[in-house]
Amino acid sequence: MTYLSPIVVGLVYAVLMSLLREPHRRRFNAVMVAGAGAAYLSGGGFGGWEFPVTALITYVAYRGLESWTFIGLAWLLHTAWDLVHHFKGNPIMPFYHGSSMACAVCDPVIALWCFRGGPSLIALVRDRGRRPRAAGRGAS
Repeated sequence: MTYLSPIVVGLVYAVLMSLLREPHRRRFNAVMVAGAGAAYLSGGGFGGWEFPVTALITYVAYRGLESWTFIGLAWLLHTAWDLVHHFKGNPIMPFYHGSSMACAVCDPVIALWCFRGGPSLIALVRDRGRRPRAAGRGAS
C-alpha cells in the first residue's frame, strides 16, 4: 500500500488534469509543480538550501509554461528533493513520516504523463472505444 496508493494518486491527478483543455492544462501544471517545489520552505529542514532548490524548480516550472518536457523535469527535481527529505527524516507532512517517500513515488507518475505531452486520459479512453477493432487472429 505504501507504493500503490501514491501511484494511484498520480494517475488520479493526470485524469483530473485531463478535464482542462490545452493550453490551459500545460500552464496549470507548470503552476502546480512550481507550488510543489515550494512545499518544503516552511520547515523543510535543510535551512538555506531550501531556497536555491525552490528557485531551480520554479525556473524549470516557468520553462514548463511552454514545454511539457520541462514540467516533467520539474516533477523529477521535486522527486529528488522528496528523497533527500525522506532519508534525512524530515517529511513534507510532519504528521505522516512516509509522506516524502509517497510524494517521491507519486511525482514520477505525473512526470511520465508530462513527458508524454500531458495527453487527456479521458479522451484517450473515449477514443479507444470508438476505434474499429482489427480482425482477430485466424479471421478470414
